[in-house]
Amino acid sequence: MDTYSHGESIYNIIPPKEIQQEKMPMYRSSHNPQLPPTATTFGGAQTSHPVSMNMSGGAQAKIVPDKSGRTLGKPNGSLRKNPTDYMRKNAATSKVQSLSEVKRSNPAVLQPSELKPKLKPDVPKTSDMPVMNLVTSKNFVVANAVETILAAPKKVTSTAKDYLQKEDYGKVPKYLKNINQDIQAEYDYIRMLQEQEDQEANSMMRPMAEEERIQLIAGLKAKWEAVNTEYQGATHLTVLDTSGKLYRKERWEAQLAQIEKDIERLNKKNIMVARDF
Repeated sequence: MDTYSHGESIYNIIPPKEIQQEKMPMYRSSHNPQLPPTATTFGGAQTSHPVSMNMSGGAQAKIVPDKSGRTLGKPNGSLRKNPTDYMRKNAATSKVQSLSEVKRSNPAVLQPSELKPKLKPDVPKTSDMPVMNLVTSKNFVVANAVETILAAPKKVTSTAKDYLQKEDYGKVPKYLKNINQDIQAEYDYIRMLQEQEDQEANSMMRPMAEEERIQLIAGLKAKWEAVNTEYQGATHLTVLDTSGKLYRKERWEAQLAQIEKDIERLNKKNIMVARDF
């Protein structure tokens, strides 16, 4: 019978000895694992080091320290108060001495301004006995009357000021004179600018010659005659049934009115015209 026909072997009856492999010691780096790596790009988001940190490699601690709960916040209930840990009475002021205690324990710390004489005597104690049987023979009514009669009258000082006796009464104040001078200087400056503008405008104008004026009037009159002839030729049309007739009539009337205005202007004296440059 084949011993290996069913996958069994006589050699497998006794299990082999378990060979325990020797465990190598864990590797421990000689460098501090908490030191940040050189030119690290982690942990710098939303800080003043957004690109890289520790470029020199000499940092001994994290450039941006870890902050608990900076992303999702602290867990619920982490800020809950402990009901057994509450502030006791005088817990905040138990170590603070009042000014009176400091003065009693160490009077040398008092400032010279604090060593002032007492303005009022101390309140008498219950054990102090008052002075008894003090009698005076002074008549206060008579004494007060005598003092009032013999007292010198009080000098009445007049506090009202007589403004009529002032040195500058009725005179113009100096500040008003200065203001008037400034205003007058501004007026003079404005007048000078206007004169300059008038001179420049006059330099660009010239008086029209008499012959030229007569020639223009004659030309305008001739033009007025020509336009008037055309206008009179259409006056027999009493019904302006087309837009062309209405347009021509209005154009002639406007031309005649403008020519009459120009002739009226040329009939005036001292006509100035622009120079030809």
